Amino acid sequence: MKPLDPRLLRHAAGARRFLLLGAALGFAQTLVVLAFAWLLADVVAGAIEGRPVTAPLAALAAVIMLRAALVWALEAASARAAAVVKSELRAKVAAAVVTLGPDWAARQGSARLLTIAGTGLDALDGYFARYLPQLLLTAIATPILVLALLWQDVVTAVIVVITLPLIPVFMILIGLATQAVQRRQWALLNQLATAYLDLVEGLATLKIFGRERRQAGTVRAITDRYRTSTMSVLRVTFVSGFVLELAGSLSVALVAVSIGIRLVEGEIGLLAGLFVLLITPEAFLPLRQVGAQFHAAADGVAAAEDVFQVLEAAAAAPARAARERASRGDLVLEGLSVRRGDDLVVDGLDATFAAGAVTVLAGPSGAGKSSVVAALLGWAPSTGTASMGAADIAWAGQRPGLLAGSVAANVALGDPEPDPALVRAALAEAGLGIDPALELGAGGTGLSGGQSQRVAIARALYRLRRRDLPLLVLDEPSAALDAGTEAALVERLRAVAAEGRVVLVVSHRPDVLAAADRVITLEPLEVTA
Repeated sequence: MKPLDPRLLRHAAGARRFLLLGAALGFAQTLVVLAFAWLLADVVAGAIEGRPVTAPLAALAAVIMLRAALVWALEAASARAAAVVKSELRAKVAAAVVTLGPDWAARQGSARLLTIAGTGLDALDGYFARYLPQLLLTAIATPILVLALLWQDVVTAVIVVITLPLIPVFMILIGLATQAVQRRQWALLNQLATAYLDLVEGLATLKIFGRERRQAGTVRAITDRYRTSTMSVLRVTFVSGFVLELAGSLSVALVAVSIGIRLVEGEIGLLAGLFVLLITPEAFLPLRQVGAQFHAAADGVAAAEDVFQVLEAAAAAPARAARERASRGDLVLEGLSVRRGDDLVVDGLDATFAAGAVTVLAGPSGAGKSSVVAALLGWAPSTGTASMGAADIAWAGQRPGLLAGSVAANVALGDPEPDPALVRAALAEAGLGIDPALELGAGGTGLSGGQSQRVAIARALYRLRRRDLPLLVLDEPSAALDAGTEAALVERLRAVAAEGRVVLVVSHRPDVLAAADRVITLEPLEVTA
């Protein structure tokens, strides 16, 4: 990311507000620095010359307190801006992942996405708390302080103007040298997160086959590489900080020698000389701090780059199938074509799913059944038309997708004001007689596979009733159910259809096919060389 990437301002309103507030605080802080230097120089010169210094001392004390207040205000504003921007970007990343769909998310890797939106964006604290305030002070304070030096002493101003660009030159050279190291560290963090997630997800299988200890070596090796990379970044940070401090200190020393010689020769007054000596380090300080603090913000900068890639991918996603809203009636697909990646999996499908009937979408694996559902939900690039869209659908997929928390919270997921009676009714309709207050672990642990699947079905039924939707879509709803439970579920789906709704079931189970009012069979597309 650039020192101040325009994409950050475009995607995060909190960043724009902070820039305005930070600029105002930085300007006020610069004026206070000038007042502090002038008053301190006046006090010292007055004491040497025998002038009264009571009034300048009182003003100096007030200026010191004001400077402390401004520093605190800038730090508080930057901390708040970091929290707001992280929240905004996380919300946009979540919306972008929904827009791009589960296929895209699977290709990216859930561990990588979680690292970007979690640990990665947390690193923006350093960017906003330390780096960006110094960048603002560099843009605002440095020109004003150089003008103040020009006002008091042209020679010093010329020395500063000549030596000041040396720091950005060193910053660019150091940045080019460390960019690869920082990107490698971020890549290793993503690799570590992916390896750890894979280990946790497959731990039960590894335990069964007695292979869990072999994975410890893999995690240890990745952790060691990440540790080594982190130490490399820290080493570069310390060396670059030393180089920037050396460049700034030598420049200030050159000014001090010049002032000292001219004071002895009487070419400059004591007050002006002290003022210039106090202002010169302040002119170099923001630029030196920008270089030093850039490394503290490096992880946040790298994560922000990945966040912008996700948001840009969502913005550039192919248009979904055109949809016409219908409150009730048949689901009509006309010329629906769906792509998964670069592959066309459904080509020009024309089909009608009648209201008041249970229609099963069948076909061999790879025929595009789930792709049709993904297109209806807006999760897969598609062309053609459908008479209902994602907003009109209550859906349950092949994976229950349960979260840690109560069964009731999982059923009413996304409802800001859950209806407890409707939750119980949805569970009963799904054929699940469990306590809605039952607490589940991560991933829905605590329930059997069939129970988890029926909780997902209850969630779809809850949404259907709560929003009075015309379409219920279930993807392989009876895969983990026994024959008796499956037959009872089909009967309940018939009752839902009898209310005048469209019930679309993706299934290959013989009993579901036999009980359906209509079966639409898809065939895999022929692959031509």
